[in-house]
Amino acid sequence: MAEKNGKIKTYIKGLDENLQGGIPEGHLVLVCGSAGTMKSSVAFNIIYNEVLEGKTGIYLTLEQSHASLLKQMENMEFDLSKVNVQVLEEISKIDEVAKKVKSSKGTLVISDLGAIRKKLADTKFGPSGDWLNAMKNIIKKISTSSKCDLFVLDSLSALYVLSSFDKPRTKIFHIFEFLRDLGLTSFLVSEMPIDQSKYSEYEVEDFLADGIIYLQLTKRYRKVTREISVVKMRATECNNDVFTLEYKNKKFQATFGGRTPLVE
Repeated sequence: MAEKNGKIKTYIKGLDENLQGGIPEGHLVLVCGSAGTMKSSVAFNIIYNEVLEGKTGIYLTLEQSHASLLKQMENMEFDLSKVNVQVLEEISKIDEVAKKVKSSKGTLVISDLGAIRKKLADTKFGPSGDWLNAMKNIIKKISTSSKCDLFVLDSLSALYVLSSFDKPRTKIFHIFEFLRDLGLTSFLVSEMPIDQSKYSEYEVEDFLADGIIYLQLTKRYRKVTREISVVKMRATECNNDVFTLEYKNKKFQATFGGRTPLVE
């Protein structure tokens, strides 16, 4: 596989400028935070804007239904009519979806594993099936049948509940290597405990990941502020300071010390 040297923007004004332009292609990045920090929205923002540029991405949702996810993004005024959205909610239709991805430039595949689970509830695969391999098969089928560039898993915590992780460190290592071997730039949403004592469930994910984007809620007087910081990003000189995260006028913005970043 050819080495990738490009950058994937976060599309957060003020943050990319502090990341040497963005995240190196092929990196595997944890998007960490407790509930309400906009982890899913930040990840969707990246993959949506890259699809607008003609790339293909897979957003695999394990908890939220595709209808709920798309409604949430429409409420944030993401114009979904500008991208080719393909929803995969039946395993039997994976070849059909893969063909549509291959024939179209710039496609966002929403794989709704919750819907797939419901349809397979009465089969031999059943609700206790090997959902980790099911996830791998979906990603591999779509990414190998077309030029797939990005992947979002929402979330790691849900995957751990669905699959048997009797040897978590070994399994997590193989998941990460699987995504790297496919050459995908991957964003794995990681739910942090309320006390924010760790970035991930097993505390090995942050060591294996190429980057960590950390979102948090900070209380100041009677106001709660969302904040974002880049804990690490391999092969990149990044500013590790904490920025205020705002979403307005259909765009994310990272401000430093409450000031709008000085960017063109």
